[in-house]
Amino acid sequence: MTADPATRFRPAYPFQSLLGFRKTAFREGYAAFELALEEAHMNRAGIPHGGVYSALLDSALGAAGCYIGQDNDFRAAVTLNLNVSFLAAPGDRLLIAEGRVVGGGRKIYFSEGEVRDGAGTSVARATGTFRLMGQG
Repeated sequence: MTADPATRFRPAYPFQSLLGFRKTAFREGYAAFELALEEAHMNRAGIPHGGVYSALLDSALGAAGCYIGQDNDFRAAVTLNLNVSFLAAPGDRLLIAEGRVVGGGRKIYFSEGEVRDGAGTSVARATGTFRLMGQG
């Protein structure tokens, strides 16, 4: 039986806790995060600030290449490049970000992913390039 994601994964770093998102899935080449939107996440137009989508995608795409076989232990990586396209406003207060590794080598990897709302509407997409730290 798989543990509840709310207790299975600890936040990777304080910034994730500050924004309020949490990891819900983590395996080889894949990671997912969720965020329950609050007023503090919104811009003046009443929709999520672009930085919210960017932070979720950066975390999901980056984490997708960091798995080493354990839920709460992973390789460190840094973002070299992140390209985000904003597609739509969410229809509800739930954001789900997924990242998948699509290529790379021993030190550098490439990921892509998207943010969907709770109804499954794609609200943002991204591609990114990441470098594993401590890889000689």
